[in-house]
Amino acid sequence: MKNKNLWILTEERPKRQVIATILRKFAEDNKFACFIDTIRILPTLQNGKFSFLYEVVGFRCNKIKRVFIKSISGFSSFVDFLVFYQEKQPSEKDIPLYAIEETKTDDKESRNTGVYQRSSKFVYVDFYYPKTKKIMFYNLKIKQKEQPTSTYIFGTRLLLTLGVEILGKRLDKEIFKPFSSINEIIELKKKMHKAPKGNVQISIKRQNNRLIVSGRLFKADGLSHDPNIGALSSICAVMRKLGWKKEIVITKHGLRQKNIKAGNKFIKIASKLNIKINHLKVSRAKIERNYWKYEIEGEKLGTIFIHLVVENFTEGYSIFENHAGCEKGYFITKEGKPIPLEKYSNRKAYKKGNKKKIISIPDLILIDFGRSEIINIEGKKYKFRKDGIKELKAFGDIEKRYIKKYYPRFKITRTVVLYGGKADRVVEIKVGFLLNENGDLILGIKAPELFKEAIKNLLDFWS
Repeated sequence: MKNKNLWILTEERPKRQVIATILRKFAEDNKFACFIDTIRILPTLQNGKFSFLYEVVGFRCNKIKRVFIKSISGFSSFVDFLVFYQEKQPSEKDIPLYAIEETKTDDKESRNTGVYQRSSKFVYVDFYYPKTKKIMFYNLKIKQKEQPTSTYIFGTRLLLTLGVEILGKRLDKEIFKPFSSINEIIELKKKMHKAPKGNVQISIKRQNNRLIVSGRLFKADGLSHDPNIGALSSICAVMRKLGWKKEIVITKHGLRQKNIKAGNKFIKIASKLNIKINHLKVSRAKIERNYWKYEIEGEKLGTIFIHLVVENFTEGYSIFENHAGCEKGYFITKEGKPIPLEKYSNRKAYKKGNKKKIISIPDLILIDFGRSEIINIEGKKYKFRKDGIKELKAFGDIEKRYIKKYYPRFKITRTVVLYGGKADRVVEIKVGFLLNENGDLILGIKAPELFKEAIKNLLDFWS
């Protein structure tokens, strides 16, 4: 086999631990000997400009020339990582070796989110890459629940039946195994705990020549109930895989005809799997020709860049991240404990209509221990920089509830990080950094010292 490059394409901010796991998995599957030391993810520069390509160092395998990471965006229901082993940068027509979804959520925190919320992604990606290996990677930050919930067992067995491999969790092989028949699925679902009063129970019934699957899909004035979208998608996909060719009907969904829109991910899946939604008309949905495209315009190109430069070229690091379109992280205390952030300063008041009671959170929080400084960052596209500056004013709640509590002696700075446009300087004092579309690295007038240190060290490295 000719040695090639490994390409990791992702919507997420690539994490060292996750990248190391992907590299180790690839090496083990191919029986390649490898060494993994301290993984670093370095932005590559050409003539002092960012090439919008990252290279991974700290990994050695004689069968792999180099390891590259590049940002992409999915068109609908996209997994976190696509992995290719080839010489040249992948095109949208190339077929990946792996499609990987990463989550930090265990069923200890949420029964539904831990397994169902991401299930639809594996159903959808299979339409494009049926032979690609699918992996659900649990990158847990908390201890795994000792006794798995019935919801997690059922959902994981659905994934296993779809051919999804589970990484990062210990699974009892006597419990966690693929379903062998439709009747087995129906019987196990019947034995599960009933939903609380007022909730719609997900159920499966065989009625003459139809399978009736109940589950609420209506939420927030639309078809947007993500855990149930995942649950119903995977149930129906498994039924089809096990040979059910007759009608599948979704009931008790709570939807109206106006909620049925061709661009919705569940409608695309329903159309592809020939699933009916009771009493509603589901038109044939058009599925995009390509599964993904290279990211060239999103604000996260700026915030992910500054995040990785700081973590790889300074002693600073992130204590919270919420990059646009990426999974929200935990807040990390001074003792290294991860804690989930509250959504509301007063949940009851928010639910009654007071929208000011939601807690506004930054896209990124960096810590500079050497200077005893916390940097709260709002990411924006260059053309929306004024909006970003305004949004800095809303960080009072998170600073009071978390930063001042866990880092009481640290100075707090608020700044904006921008991506896009062709400007070669920034005049707004509240803008700390701009990465323009040409790859220019532009520090603000009053950029945090951590930013200055990171960019200087990056430029020195490539000079």
